[in-house]
Amino acid sequence: MSYSIEVYNAKGKVVKSLDLKKELFDDSMINASIIHEYYLLQRANARLVNAHTKTRSEVSVSGRKLYRQKGTGNARVGDAGSPVRRKG
Repeated sequence: MSYSIEVYNAKGKVVKSLDLKKELFDDSMINASIIHEYYLLQRANARLVNAHTKTRSEVSVSGRKLYRQKGTGNARVGDAGSPVRRKG
């Protein structure tokens, strides 16, 4: 199979026709996996990335341990965001 392209001028008229080398554009030279990887790369780069870190106003509760583990006489607790607590 012979490949050829047409060269157009600014007015849209065909100026000349060029024959392409069969060694470069032969169907046996096509690497489908490389084309697929390039397609995935383009799709990933077109994606809108919205990852961000919460600001102080967006954080609902602290991750700090409310009080020490032993010696208070109370039950063991973790942070204020625990599901057991109100608004946790």
